[in-house]
Amino acid sequence: MGTGFSKRKKEAKALQSQFAEMQSKMESAELTGSSGNGLVTVVLSGSRELKQIKIKPECVDPEDIEGLEDLIKAAFKDALAKVDEQESAGMPALPPGLQGLKGLF
Repeated sequence: MGTGFSKRKKEAKALQSQFAEMQSKMESAELTGSSGNGLVTVVLSGSRELKQIKIKPECVDPEDIEGLEDLIKAAFKDALAKVDEQESAGMPALPPGLQGLKGLF
């Protein structure tokens, strides 16, 4: 249990440090999603906090509120996909012996 356990413990601590660094970077990141060729834009933080919504006046039609709602949902979904993509890109690879710990970080 000695050497192998110590090695795994060091690897786990190193990964924990990498995940903490990645999480810090993600929290400060801002990702923009858009829909309707830029009629609606949504800015999310890397921690999925809504930071800003911009709606161009030409897409505001009192007779078509549902259309505007759909544009907002689509822009939000686009921004979330970008957050997920950036999160996945920054995820450190787990060594073979630690694959079962992935959900803990």
